Amino acid sequence: MSGKQFNSTAIDQHIGQRVQLRRTMMGLSQKDLAKICGVTFQQIQKYETAGNRIPASRLFELSAALETPITFFFQGLPGYMPEPNRSGRITRVSEQKADDPLAKNESLKLIQLYWKLPTDDQRRSIMNMLRALNGED
Repeated sequence: MSGKQFNSTAIDQHIGQRVQLRRTMMGLSQKDLAKICGVTFQQIQKYETAGNRIPASRLFELSAALETPITFFFQGLPGYMPEPNRSGRITRVSEQKADDPLAKNESLKLIQLYWKLPTDDQRRSIMNMLRALNGED
């Protein structure tokens, strides 16, 4: 080791939290994910807590192992987000909207819990309750 100390950034912390969220959503333990990626569970733990920065190649492997696009790890990132032009190429960035519900980890957890319900009737009941609480028919 070079003796340099790693100082995590808000970006490292955010990506680590997103790895943990997706792993949890899939019902995987740190040990399960580590086995898929060929690393120790301690390494996964360090990634999730931003104790170690995740290299791009490892983030790609995590993306495949967690069956999600790499962009998942950057969603909800504080600050600026890529903005594609008409051709789909990223040419500038715009400020992310703080009130975007899909950028919040809470929304993803709600979706995970919803799909864990064992029956369609239970999911329908939850939807009916949410509609009633929001004053929708």
